[in-house]
Amino acid sequence: MSEPEDREALAETRTAWAEKRTDWAEDRTIMANERTFAGWMRTGLAAVGIGLGFNALFGKLEPAWLPRGLASAFVMVGVAVFFAAQAKAVAVARRLEDHKAEPMRGLALRLVAAALIAASTGLGAAIWLLP
Repeated sequence: MSEPEDREALAETRTAWAEKRTDWAEDRTIMANERTFAGWMRTGLAAVGIGLGFNALFGKLEPAWLPRGLASAFVMVGVAVFFAAQAKAVAVARRLEDHKAEPMRGLALRLVAAALIAASTGLGAAIWLLP
């Protein structure tokens, strides 16, 4: 092989490795997006748990609407976190192209968030229905 051919082969090899590294980086970003989504889901669940705990601990406060209102505020914060997390995670997932990693699809992200939103909303309603 002549020197120009060696340089051309080396350039092709470097280009191939650069493309692989880019593919791996996109896969790592997909997985990071899913970890971030899970983190926000945990944060939302913590807010709902704080609301439920607040209502359980301080349910005897007067006026009766005060502990329920504060608990409901935490539940609404949790619902807002669930909604924002799924919107952001779906937007990121749309922009990325998977190579080896199998990302959660937008529908799966939305279903997880919808289930937590529905359960939290039901919990918030139950807080107000308790005697």
